[in-house]
Amino acid sequence: MMSRSIVVPWFLGVWLILVSLPASPAAAAEFVFGAASESITPEQPVGLDGQMRTRISKSVRSPCTATALALESREGEKSLDQAILVSCDLVAIRTELSDAVRERLKSRLPGFPVEKLVLSATHTHTAPVTQEGKYEGLDAEGVMRPRDYVQFAADHIAEAAAKAWTGRKPGSVGWGLGHAVVAQNRRALYADGEAKMYGQTNGPAFRGLEGHEDDGVEVLFFWDQEKKLIATAVNVSCPSQEVEGNLLVDADFWHEVRESLRKKHGADLQILGWTGAAGDQSPHLMYRKAAEERMRTLRGLTRLEELARRIVVGWEEAYEGAARDMRTDVPLVHTVRPIELPKRVVTEKEYEEAKQTAAEQAKDPAQRTLMNWNLDAVERYEKQQRGPIAPYQMELHVLRLGDVAIATNDFELYTDFGVQMKSRSPAVQTFVIQLSGPGSYLATARAVRAGSYSAIVQSTLVGPEGGQELVEQTVSAIQTLWQAK
Repeated sequence: MMSRSIVVPWFLGVWLILVSLPASPAAAAEFVFGAASESITPEQPVGLDGQMRTRISKSVRSPCTATALALESREGEKSLDQAILVSCDLVAIRTELSDAVRERLKSRLPGFPVEKLVLSATHTHTAPVTQEGKYEGLDAEGVMRPRDYVQFAADHIAEAAAKAWTGRKPGSVGWGLGHAVVAQNRRALYADGEAKMYGQTNGPAFRGLEGHEDDGVEVLFFWDQEKKLIATAVNVSCPSQEVEGNLLVDADFWHEVRESLRKKHGADLQILGWTGAAGDQSPHLMYRKAAEERMRTLRGLTRLEELARRIVVGWEEAYEGAARDMRTDVPLVHTVRPIELPKRVVTEKEYEEAKQTAAEQAKDPAQRTLMNWNLDAVERYEKQQRGPIAPYQMELHVLRLGDVAIATNDFELYTDFGVQMKSRSPAVQTFVIQLSGPGSYLATARAVRAGSYSAIVQSTLVGPEGGQELVEQTVSAIQTLWQAK
């Protein structure tokens, strides 16, 4: 198979990147894959990420894992394209972590282009902290420091990635769609036009939930040459934060999903949890709570087990179809496109409010994390006053695997943006994976007007205009893969 190189312009035309595309993505090629997982659960107490207060773990309820999926398309001895996708039970993927993993893979896998490694987070709020200085009190004796955990996690993530890559073999792939009600939009909208995250829904001022949900369970399946299921990737537009306030290391509902699938399909089944566009979503109930809890109790399930039950039912729906359409000659094309998105401008009013709030919070040591959160907005405004605002730089990964498109982003991306990507994609099925980077919320214009946490300036580095630009860049990258000749 001949190949050609095309030049893709960096947003604003500053940099260029060469992307290698096969001459004909529809042409047959040998597909090989591998999968492996490693625990990224430390053996000592750690700070737990995802809340505005310091929490130190007391024990482990379920292990946090890194699960790697290595993909390659080959023609004889020639590698046409490749990818290693790693799902991590973490809040987000900080740059320090991804850089550390790539550095390790340079020596572990000298023939693999490390820019084709993609990490993503399931967004469990009971995983170790990976950002130094985010929380106070994590330097206590016996507690693993965030910087030390990053090195620990990087070792194990790199190990999983290396095992998956070196273990790749010919096999087949399939894709399917099921449905499960897992998430609810967590922003309650009121008569005055304002919204509140987790706001009450049983009062006379409540007018509805602000946005949509995406109940699709998008699934990839990977079988060996004997038709044994080896790995599966499950894309659900809901963060895994049902037990987010606990003091236990916990992979949240993904642990129950993995345990349930392995009971039926084999203890060695590798399962990647991919969080779809879900910045305004949550597994927490917003309405119909009494009926939901009654049914859960009658089934004799915990809330985590109930969420897993629904996901597994959707997975089985997808499997029923995909098992009838196993593919061995699928094209694999993986583009890496650096893009720039305009940052959100901090207004003078927002600056003054954040400054005043931070001054009040400074009086209470328990609010140190919230104080720093507001001070970050203050610093952003002051930088604006000194000169032009540097754009947000993001590494956009877009893959074509047969009739499937896979697209990543750094953010807690509101679901409406993900729906746009899926609706405009030429692929039969499109997987959107958020939190492949450090993450901040990326809210819609509707949410910004309504205010509240996750849509205010303190929560967002990139505004709605940048969100739309992300949609356009992602759709363009996907369309390019379907138009290549």
